[in-house]
Amino acid sequence: ELNQVKVWAAACANCHGTNGKAQEGMESLAGKSEEDLYKKLIAFKTGKAPATIMHQLSKGYTDEQLKQMSAYFAAQPK
Repeated sequence: ELNQVKVWAAACANCHGTNGKAQEGMESLAGKSEEDLYKKLIAFKTGKAPATIMHQLSKGYTDEQLKQMSAYFAAQPK
């Protein structure tokens, strides 16, 4: 199951970096609050949060998959 989450999370690496450590100018996800990450992803998915590409990307995952990815990034060291 963790391997599957890593596959999903790899899709985030272009902007947010490997294991959630982003390049300059992008938001790092590593070590952030799981709850906050999940709330942001749901806000993108429902169109309630402003975004460029996250609206489309988040719609490609179920809420449970987004929850698992939030937990994965929250568990990564900052």
